[in-house]
Amino acid sequence: MRLMVVAVGQRVPTWAQTAWDDYAKRFPPELKLELKAIKTEPRAGGKTAAQLMAAERQRIEAAIPKGTHTVVLDERGTALTTQALASRLGDWQGLGGDVALVIGGPDGLDPELRRSAQERVRLSDLTLPHAMVRVLLVEQLYRAWSVNAGHPYHRE
Repeated sequence: MRLMVVAVGQRVPTWAQTAWDDYAKRFPPELKLELKAIKTEPRAGGKTAAQLMAAERQRIEAAIPKGTHTVVLDERGTALTTQALASRLGDWQGLGGDVALVIGGPDGLDPELRRSAQERVRLSDLTLPHAMVRVLLVEQLYRAWSVNAGHPYHRE
């Protein structure tokens, strides 16, 4: 299974990239993790937030292969515990296809993209910087895998 994190924004601080790389290398071969950074629509030029999100939606959709199970990160999405995320990861693996988890840009995700996704998940009730979301997501995905694998990384 390929697990794609599709994130709007190409530049992240060095600490965030280092953290991403550290967690990404921990994933087992049967769960291939891939980051697809999507260009942020330029904020200059007087475009509305809706126009910016629509342009980013087109880039996101172009980066996700047809038939991929799409999960968007959305502040109005379903809140998951670590155990619930582990269960969802197991379900996704059972689907037998690829999964894309989508992180929106500075203005969020286009409403059409949110509606068309198979799932909407909330990482936190807090507003987080985009670089932190990438790190938090990859760590939680690794933790979910470790729960399912019986690895001692996660303790309760």
